[in-house]
Amino acid sequence: MTINTTVTPSLDWLSDTSVFAVNRVPAHSDHVYFESLEQAKVKKDMPWRQSLNGKWKFHYAQNPSARPADFYNASYDCSRWDSISVPAHMQLEGYGTPQYVNTMYPWDGIHDIRPPQVPMEDNAVGSYVRHFTVPKHMENMPLYISFQGVESAFYVWLNGQFVGYSEDSFTPAAFDLTSYLQSGENKLAVEVYQRSTGSWLEDQDFWRFSGIFRDVYLYTTPELHVFDLSVQARLDDSYSKGSLKAAMLFQETIPAGAKITGSLYDKHGSLVQEAEGLFQDQTAVVAFNVETPELWSAEDPNLYSLYLQVFNEEGQLVEVIPQTVGFRRFEMIDKVMCLNGKRVVFKGVNRHEFNARSGRVVTEEDMLWDIKTMKQHNINAVRTSHYPNQTRWYELCDEYGLYVIDEMNLESHGSWQKLGQVEPSWNVPGNLPEWQDIVMDRAVSMLERDKNHPSILIWSCGNESYAGEVFVNVANYFREKDPSRLVHYEGVFHAREYDEASDMESRMYAKVDDIIEYLENDPEKPFISCEYSHAMNNSLGGMYKYTNLENVYPMYQGGFIWDYMDQALLKKNRYGQEFLAYGGDFHDRPSDYIFCTNGIVFADRKLSPKMQEVKYLYQNIKLDIDDKKIVLHNENLFADTSAYELVLTVRREGESSYEQSIEQSVPAGQQAEYEIDIPASVLAEPGTYTIDASMRLREAALWADAGYEIAFGQYVWESKTKTPKVTGKLRVVEGDVNIGVHGDDFSVQFSKAAGSLTSLRYDGEELIETPPHPTFWRASTDNDNGYQQSYTAGIWLAASVARKCTDVALDIGTEQVDVTFTYTFSIAEKLQVQTIYSVFPDGAIRVKAVYQGAEGLPDLPTFALTFRTSAAYSNLDWFAQGPEENYADRNHGARLSRFQNTVQTNGTAYVRPQESGTRTGVRWLKLTNEKGSGIELDADNMPITCNASPHTALEIEQANHAYELPPVHYTVLTVSGKQMGVGGDDSWGAPVHPEHTLTSDGDHSFTFTIKRA
Repeated sequence: MTINTTVTPSLDWLSDTSVFAVNRVPAHSDHVYFESLEQAKVKKDMPWRQSLNGKWKFHYAQNPSARPADFYNASYDCSRWDSISVPAHMQLEGYGTPQYVNTMYPWDGIHDIRPPQVPMEDNAVGSYVRHFTVPKHMENMPLYISFQGVESAFYVWLNGQFVGYSEDSFTPAAFDLTSYLQSGENKLAVEVYQRSTGSWLEDQDFWRFSGIFRDVYLYTTPELHVFDLSVQARLDDSYSKGSLKAAMLFQETIPAGAKITGSLYDKHGSLVQEAEGLFQDQTAVVAFNVETPELWSAEDPNLYSLYLQVFNEEGQLVEVIPQTVGFRRFEMIDKVMCLNGKRVVFKGVNRHEFNARSGRVVTEEDMLWDIKTMKQHNINAVRTSHYPNQTRWYELCDEYGLYVIDEMNLESHGSWQKLGQVEPSWNVPGNLPEWQDIVMDRAVSMLERDKNHPSILIWSCGNESYAGEVFVNVANYFREKDPSRLVHYEGVFHAREYDEASDMESRMYAKVDDIIEYLENDPEKPFISCEYSHAMNNSLGGMYKYTNLENVYPMYQGGFIWDYMDQALLKKNRYGQEFLAYGGDFHDRPSDYIFCTNGIVFADRKLSPKMQEVKYLYQNIKLDIDDKKIVLHNENLFADTSAYELVLTVRREGESSYEQSIEQSVPAGQQAEYEIDIPASVLAEPGTYTIDASMRLREAALWADAGYEIAFGQYVWESKTKTPKVTGKLRVVEGDVNIGVHGDDFSVQFSKAAGSLTSLRYDGEELIETPPHPTFWRASTDNDNGYQQSYTAGIWLAASVARKCTDVALDIGTEQVDVTFTYTFSIAEKLQVQTIYSVFPDGAIRVKAVYQGAEGLPDLPTFALTFRTSAAYSNLDWFAQGPEENYADRNHGARLSRFQNTVQTNGTAYVRPQESGTRTGVRWLKLTNEKGSGIELDADNMPITCNASPHTALEIEQANHAYELPPVHYTVLTVSGKQMGVGGDDSWGAPVHPEHTLTSDGDHSFTFTIKRA
């Protein structure tokens, strides 16, 4: 690299598309290197690297005019400045404001600018200073500095001399410090700007931060140094023979007599082969031919270890490079993407790097948690939305086994899409030649750094930036530089004349019918959903419709859920209570508010209930089961099922009564049938039985402990007998206002004035705090708001709070007493609801709710009965679909089981309070206090849907954060036959699918029984 020591830094660079790298070391591979083979095999604490992470002196200015312009001078005293952590975002260290925006640029409505202009009066500047002394063992050697991530542009000085400049927030920038060093202490100065030309290319859907947010370190190189390493592990057409070529570019011309050797070891540490390199000028190649290599895949991520040893002309070892190698072949065969000859289906997620406390500053611990969580939930692929991640993430994907779409740092969403409308009149980069180089630089930086990771199958040209010749050129660069991978870019969907920029058809939030239409019309490219099933808070309904396509259409090759983790930041409210904050909570304007919370994992790294559905629908092993047999379908491409134990469990009313382990081993792509013979005695008693088939790890894996369940199937059947007639006497008192029904140790009271059941006492304890009433409204989810349900169906909210009881009928029978309430509603003359309470001598109350519809009304969010009891009744015991919440369109991953929780823990802590905690398929539900007394709700002929919450739907509706909810005084029980689904195709207009809605013009009814627990 040639260093221009005479260049004068200029603020004009910040708005100049032609200046994005000054004196920056060219992009190269992310390999590490050591002094000895022993060090290389340990592969930790690289001695030739010195971290500069830690506390730096820091000054913050709101704009360049307020910055200390000459702070980099050796004589400038920064000792009284504040200190800031590196790595960190300025905004999370108390400087400036975090801002969340989605598609629009963060200055929209504030500054009237167009690309490549930068709002300098609103361009925060961070001035960083760090003093260092060159470590003894690195003295008299060349010295470099590497910034792994700085947002969005920065200048570097050493000892008062200008070193260099760089843009691109998410790939490394390295500079040669050698000629600027002085003996003893050195002053390193870095000036970071929040806005630059690059900001027009970094309009991702995320929090807008700035600062040095990834590692910074010094490094040196030995006398003979491999500057760039390209490892190409290939397979022949039979996928049984491998060739490995390690191509090296040296930092200097290789002297005569120097030597390089390579040693290849398998995953067990056994030597496979050794070879000696061939040299030419500054390059060298070490090649191997490997018979029957063990192949790399997400199912079985076999990695080889390659050690390259460099010897100088005197035969002294000067450098050892350890490099993991995965033999795999990714290609298009007959318009289908194939790995090692097999059609691959991506069961993927989009992932932002994120931590609720530190933003995009993520630790290895965070990454390990993420990757283990993905593996545990059958996620096999990740798209690095929408920028290259830290190097360590790719190493973990190699090791644990995840397919990666590596996406370059490019999104210019706000330049072409305004309020959802496509309007590309000033789109960048498009066909603008002045943007070609800065965009290509990002592609080169990503590919050169990441090219040796077998987990990366696809290069992505970026995200949501429309289309144009710039993208075609980037795609062709990827193909020419690396023919072993395919190229992805979704934006060509909007401009088909640039279709060649993507090797696959990739769409955002395409509806299932649109995907089918594409697949059934002789397509030229396979289809992936680069973003689908928008998982915004209580969402992910209908995901099964997408996964159902996997085995129907060979050219449908899966998709990537949006997204993996909520982007919510921990903050304190005015009372010092910590909560997860979203856009707008920092007074950030403009903002896209709650739209940053789309994850299947919460920002504090707790699993959301949506993960239950993901895990099931992404299963590679399917278990079809009845009372006679289990059919095991192994949909893995390469791995058999021998790593798992098949366990059969029979439960009656949720209680285990029989368990059996079944020997099995099914090859990849095949199925097997296993007969089961359950002893008759196990099934003798009447009741509801479940047979669960479970696939569990036999031994601990990298990502889970032994016994962990990776797949399940369930069969349910009822063995009922007639319920004997209840004996006893009832005493009925019909007063002027109230109807009382009394029996042994219980009493029930109905009010003609209130138009409902008003009292239920078992053993003298009152269980009704507020009377049951019909309700048609649930607390709005974000998806409900997205398609404006409050506007289109808000009349059901009014009907839920205002009804008129038009008739009360009493029917005293010999075996029961029936009290019927008839309600009418102002929203429609013909709309009528009846609630029939049948009281039996044992104190049980059968409740039947009947809805008689009317034409011209919007669909119902729900038809339910809701009432409140004391908060002292807070212990829940369920026999229902669970254990996590589930809904009509999101209950495939739930199973009928018995589980316990509490009213306080039953709901889900979505960042914005909304409908949560509901269970479908409820057979019975017990609600008790600490003494064990309370009530039980039993389904009648059909399972019911239930919710138990500390708050009413209307209280939840009014809260934007959990801390805004009122103090808990009640337990709110809501019972329905069916609630509408939660939806999730997208969160800005996609309604719930018709089969998961409730029509308003039909009739609906449900029945359940209340009895003492």
